Amino acid sequence: MVRLCGIVLPGKKRVEIALTSIKGVGRPLARRMLNELSIDMDQHADDLSSEAEARLRSRLEKELTEGELTRKVSMDIKRLQDIGTWRGHRHRRKLPVRGQSSRRNARTKRGKKKTGLSGRVTLTKT
Repeated sequence: MVRLCGIVLPGKKRVEIALTSIKGVGRPLARRMLNELSIDMDQHADDLSSEAEARLRSRLEKELTEGELTRKVSMDIKRLQDIGTWRGHRHRRKLPVRGQSSRRNARTKRGKKKTGLSGRVTLTKT
């Protein structure tokens, strides 16, 4: 059981794939780190030696991962909102930010359809 950056890596997977379970580490970064540290990519995460695990841990400290990355992204969005940019306004109104059409689509970002009803509860006679 290998624990890096507060995440328990899936032991049955190859190290290259297991590292991608850490937020901020994708396949290219995982591959680059393993090549720098001369760790075999085909090795399973459970089979890592304690020395290789320590080298990986020290290398991962140099990257933005997990909470630090989330905090940086949210601060960047907040900065855009504070200075009043178009992207900041789109973030604030929960609309697509990168130029996508929002008239008919964008259901993922905007959420479930809201109907034109007032939402008022009507009383029925009993």
